[in-house]
Formats: sequence, C-alpha cells, structure tokens
Amino acid sequence: MNMKQWHVQTVEETFQAVQSSPGGLTDDQAGKRLQEHGPNELEQGESKTLLDIFLEQFADLMIWVLIGAAVISGIVGEWIDAGIILIVVILNAVLGTVQESKAERALEALKAMTTPTANVIRNGNVSQIPARQLVVGDIVLLEAGDSIPADLRLIEAAALKAEESALTGESVPVDKTPPALSDPKLGIGDRTNMLYMGTNVTYGRGTGVVIATGMDTQMGAIAAQLASTEKEITPLQRKLNQISNILSIGVIGIAIAIFIVGLVSGREPLDMFLTAISLAVAAIPEGLVAVITIVLASGMTRMAARGAIIRRLPAVETLGSTQVICSDKTGTLTQNKMTVQQVWAENEQILCEAMGHCNDSKLDQDGELIGDPTETALIDYLLTEQLWTADQIQRRVRAWEIPFDSKRKLSTVAIEHPDGDGVRVYVKGAPDVLLDRCISEVQDGTVIPLAESRKTEITAANETMGAKALRVLAFAYKDTNEQPDLTQPELVEHDLTFVGLVGMIDPPRPEVKDAIATCRQAGIMPVMVTGDHLVTAKAIANELGIMVDQNRAITGAELEQMSDAELEGQVKEIAVYARVAPEHKSRIVRAWQRKGAVVAMTGDGVNDAPALKAADIGVGMGITGTDVSKQVADMVLTDDNFATIVSAVKGGRRIFDNIHKTVRFLLSSNVGEVLAILTATIIGWRMLAPVHILWINLVTDTFPALALGVEPAEPDVMHRPPRNSQAPLLSGKDWLRIAFVGAVEALAALFAYRLGGESTAGTTMAFLTLSLSQLFAAIGFQSERHSIINIDPKNHPMLWLAFIASALLQLVVILVPFLRNLFDLAVLTGTQWLMVLGLCLIVLCFIEIQKWITK
Repeated sequence: MNMKQWHVQTVEETFQAVQSSPGGLTDDQAGKRLQEHGPNELEQGESKTLLDIFLEQFADLMIWVLIGAAVISGIVGEWIDAGIILIVVILNAVLGTVQESKAERALEALKAMTTPTANVIRNGNVSQIPARQLVVGDIVLLEAGDSIPADLRLIEAAALKAEESALTGESVPVDKTPPALSDPKLGIGDRTNMLYMGTNVTYGRGTGVVIATGMDTQMGAIAAQLASTEKEITPLQRKLNQISNILSIGVIGIAIAIFIVGLVSGREPLDMFLTAISLAVAAIPEGLVAVITIVLASGMTRMAARGAIIRRLPAVETLGSTQVICSDKTGTLTQNKMTVQQVWAENEQILCEAMGHCNDSKLDQDGELIGDPTETALIDYLLTEQLWTADQIQRRVRAWEIPFDSKRKLSTVAIEHPDGDGVRVYVKGAPDVLLDRCISEVQDGTVIPLAESRKTEITAANETMGAKALRVLAFAYKDTNEQPDLTQPELVEHDLTFVGLVGMIDPPRPEVKDAIATCRQAGIMPVMVTGDHLVTAKAIANELGIMVDQNRAITGAELEQMSDAELEGQVKEIAVYARVAPEHKSRIVRAWQRKGAVVAMTGDGVNDAPALKAADIGVGMGITGTDVSKQVADMVLTDDNFATIVSAVKGGRRIFDNIHKTVRFLLSSNVGEVLAILTATIIGWRMLAPVHILWINLVTDTFPALALGVEPAEPDVMHRPPRNSQAPLLSGKDWLRIAFVGAVEALAALFAYRLGGESTAGTTMAFLTLSLSQLFAAIGFQSERHSIINIDPKNHPMLWLAFIASALLQLVVILVPFLRNLFDLAVLTGTQWLMVLGLCLIVLCFIEIQKWITK
C-alpha cells in the first residue's frame, strides 16, 4: 500500500491491508512483526563502541604533541622517557574512555526512564506498552494530551482534534474524522482521517490502526533533520570551554617562555622541549568539560532515583538558581485523594446507608476502589470506620436511579425497602439545593417536620464546613410505593427527609509542609496556581505555610482585570491564584521573569504546555500528566509531589557546588604546576623531569576531581539564597583564591626541592610535595564554607578513597625499586618524609585560613 494513499481507503480496506481487526493483534502476531520490521523508533545514528570512544581520546592535538615528544626521545636514545610518556598517554586515554562511557551510560539510562508508552488493544484487551514496541496493525487508543506514537489510520473518533505543527507548521488543531477521502493527492494537513507520529491530540478521543512505524512514518521521511546526534551543550559547559581555551593559550605561551628561558640558561634543547610540552599537556585543562559532564550525568541519575527525571541537561544548572516555584494544588501539594473530614447527622446509620447506596464506586478484584474521587471517599470512610463491609458494597442492588447532572446538582438511587414494602429513595447533592427539597428530618429514630430553625442550623453547619475548605454533600431519603417517571426528576426529588452533611477535602501531602518551610529557608517563594475555589485554595495554602506575612490570594477573574504592568507590580505579593485557566499560567511566569526571577512551573494538561515552555524550569507530572506536557517539560516528577521539586532544587544546588569545587581544584592544581616549573626554570633548577609532571597530572588530578564531583550536599545548601543565574562560574575572588592556592602549592614544591639539596633527593621531595599537596588541597576543597575540623569523614567516602588511592600510587613509585629507578627518584629519610608531610599540611592550613577569612 502506498503510504501516501491510506487516507482514500475505507476502514475495512485498511484492516484488510494491514491484516488486522478491531480486536487488534495477538501477542504472537505482534512479536513476529516486531522481529521482522524492527522497533518503532527513528534512527539515531550508531552508538559509540568502547573502541570508538578510546580512539577519540587521541583527537586532542596536545596528545599528538606528546606522542611526538616520545618519538623524538626514542630517536635520541632516551628510551625510558619515551616509554613513560607513552604509558602516561595510554593510561590517560583509558581513564578518558572510562569517564566518557560512564557518562554515556548514565545519559542513556535517563533517556530510557522517559520512554513514551501507548495504549493498545492486544488479544482483545486494552494494555499499555512502550511505544517502540508498536507494529503495523496494532489498534491504538488516544485521548486529549496523548502524543501520536506512529502513523495511524483513524477508525473511530469523538470530537477529536490534533495539532500537527511538527509536520505542517500549522499550530491550529485540525478536526479528525474516520470517513475515507476521495482525493489521493491531498497534502498531509488535509488528510483528516490520518494521525501522524510526532503530532499531538489536543481534544476528544479516538482509535486508530497503525499503518507505519519508525522510519516508514512521515516523520521518518524527514528523520535526517530530526535525528541529530549532536550532544547537548549546557551554558556552564560553554563557559568552561571558553575558560579552557583562554587558559590553553596562556599555558602554551608560558611553555614557550619556559623553553626559551631554559635554552638561554644553557639547558639541553631536548630536555627543555620535553619539559615545555609536558607542562603544557599537564596544565591545559582539556579534561575539565569531560569531568563536568560526568558530574552532571551522575547528578541527574541521583535525581531520577529520587523521583525527578531531568529531560534536558541545562535544567540541572537552572535548578540551583530557582527563585520561584509555581505549583498546582491537586495531586502536587495535596494527595489527590478526597477524604471525609467531618460528618454532621442526627442519625448516622441512615446516613451511612445513603452514602453507600447513592454511590457508583466499586471494588476491583484487588480490593481497590474505582470511581469518582468524591464517591470513593465516601466508601473509603465506611470501610475505614468499619461501618460497612466489602461484601455489603459488592451486594448492592438498585431498583432504579437518576444520574447526577450539573443543572439539578443531585443524584438519586432507589433500593428495595428493608421492610419489603416499596422502595427507599436516597438522594445526595449540593446542600443548598437538597435542603429546599426536604420537609422532614430524623431525630431519635422518629421522622419529624423540618422546622425553619433547623434549616438555619443546617445551613450554618454547611457554611462552617465550607469555611474550612471542605466540599460538602447533603443526603436525604424518602420511602415510596410509586413507580416514578425517571425523565422527570423533579417529581421524585421532593418531600424528602433530611439525613445529614458530609464534609470532604483533598488533604495536603504530609511532607509538603516541611518542603515549603525549606523553600522559605532557601530564599525560594512557593506559589499556588489552581483551578479550585478561592476558599479551598486559601485554606490549603494557610495550612502549608504558602500564605505568610503580606501574601494575598486572587482569582483568575481578578487576574484578567490586571494589565501586565499591574501584575508585574504586584506579583511578589500574590502567593495564591485560584480559579485560574491554563493560559493564566504563562502570564504569571512572564511577570516573575520580568522581575528577574528564575521560575519553575508545574503542569499536567495539554493547555499547560505554553507555560511549561515559558518557565525556566517546566515541571511535568509523571502520573497525571499528558504526553504533551511531559514532552515540553524540562523535568518530570515520577510521584507528582511538590516535595520532589524542592529535593531536585537541592540536588541542583549540590551539583553546582560540586562543579565549582572541582573547577577550583583542577585550576589551582594546574596553576601550582605552572608556577613551580616556571620559577624553577628561571632560577636554573632542574627540579622535575617531564615524566614527573605527566605522572602528577595523571594521578592527582583525575581521581580527586571525580570524587569532588559526587560530594554530598553541604549542610547549609538550602539555608542560603539562590545563586544568580547570570553570575560567572568563577568570580574575581574565585580567581584570586585559585591563584593563591596554586602559589602556595608551587612554593611548597620549590621549598621541598631546596630542602632536599637540589639533588635527586630534592627532586623526589618536590615530586612528592607537589603531588601530595594537591591531594591535601582536595580534602580542603570538600567544603567551600566549612572547616574540615567540622566535617565527618564517614560522609565523604569517595573523596577519601580517591585520596588514599592517589597517595598509594605516588608511594608505589617511590617505594618500588624498579619504578623508583625508572622515574630517577631517591630513597628518602624519615626526616625528609616528615618535611614533605609538613609542607602538604601547610598547604591545607592555608586553604582553611582562606575559608576563615572569606567567612
């Protein structure tokens, strides 16, 4: 069948062509087709193998310069130097491969967590499967908010509309209907009985049969434009690339200067060439971005494990700067489960009968309640309070019923009278409406006339419950022998006996109140944006601590009356927006952004998509959210919980802190190496050989940097205001601190060489001091604000493991005779070891003093 002509086929012809039926495929049929045609996904390009990643490590110009230096060393007979340089190059490539493959796996795991699904009919039953498992002939069920998972021929539709801008560029939703079309040349935008992969259902519901999957779809035809394999680069990574490039130019300049100074001082050209090249390779922070990518990816993995799936890498950075969190109420701040809070009745037995019978909720085979949230709350109350049993619920039988409608605001059910005479009619509905239909009430087991004073009392009870933000239902009954005309409810729902009132609420999630308090401590303003009534919204907001000080609440109607300028002027005062429409959310976001705030906004519906896009952090709901809202979101909550957003903000701050520590550590280490070699060369000392520099760079940079990247959050991470998103990664003070620490490390190495007598022992002491001082500096960098005296080592296992592993590698080079000779080092005395340790501790002390001065 020509893909372009499915729209001219009838539904029956389509079923015949794809060898399917309204009952769908069997699992066996689907399995064979999946095996034959492959998964329903666009080609993303071949994934990298470990060998590919390993070979990419040699794409760096400086690596080839180093290899060239090794070759030159070999030519002139310096085989030991040549061998060590090549070993260092290979080890560096292996470490780079491990780092990059780990980052790739983490990102792939995160991608798998957001795999789209589809509701299909298989084996005659509805089931949910990963969209990639769809095959031609599958029957797909769709509703508003769903993404179209494959190309479909529509077979059923109820007020169905689809937005196809991804294919047609036209953002106005198109009406979709099943009848076949006559013109085979119709364009995609005019094929009203077709649905295409990558487009979205915006209204109604429908059913379609899959006619193309993967690269055979219309979207597959333009996959070359869509399936980009370029990696996403975050603003932070761009800044780091810029820093690396600037530093690289500076280091190369210094390396050239060292080479020239060495020649002028009478040093051997080859020796100075190798020293300059080794210093350039060691000091250029080419691995900075790779380490940061791993920090971001591992942080995202940790967030995902805690319920926040980050869909876009830049969102991790933005989270740490979040200043406002605008949240829906239902399901995010509350439990999305109506619960009976208060019962007001003279005769609770009859009220329980009314609650149980005038109710469409059912128990499924697992004992779970199914039905409208309000009605399931009533049954849940009966079961929890042991007023009814599950068996009573299952045995309910109705004589007749009149369903609820919004005009009457009532619903009515009749059951056989307990005495076997006629029926008992139970009615529930809005208290003000139902009370007007009542003429009597039950007191002390006796039906008596309903006095006006009692009506006033009942009305007052209703208003008291309403003031507590409870949703109130009233119940009444009557006994009758008449067979009513069910098309005329007013002939039935009159002369009723009032039974009682039941007040319900969707209670706040217990953990949210603490999360709101954490927001306040962290300088983040929580804002409620809900479609619920103002009284309910304010009550929940007050209970959770969203409404404080001078905060106020407004309705969507009041918001409509405000100009953008007025809203911007008042937005900081408004903590609650009630009875708002989805389009209001975008205005709220933009008003905050014009104030310079970084805004997170939650959303779960199709109409929330514009607001989620406009927000700095769009937060989709994993449980209740539509496919459309999840696709445009930067972050998806697997538990729809506000507390998870706050946890993610904490995670974002932790990640940024760790990146900041890592960058400062790496740059200060590089500065220390450059200053030490430059100063030694100017003085005329041959303090360190090229292999020493390369070994220090390999051992002391990699492991501690990765360990700093996975440090736990600092205790006060949520007790300080949000970071300014426009501020540079490294401030002027940061650069001064980097230079200061680097200078101290360089001075320690130079002093160690001098103490060692400017000999092989001096070289050994300088080698150890420069390498180990960087490890001690990493310990100091584990907190940028707190002294290591107040830090429990048990909370930092990775950093201490990196410290010990790197230190042992250094010691092995000194203590193993073969390696010691290879590196041309000496055996140190006990006094010399103590001198090295003392100098390293001095470096750590200077870092601690720096923290104290800054604080």
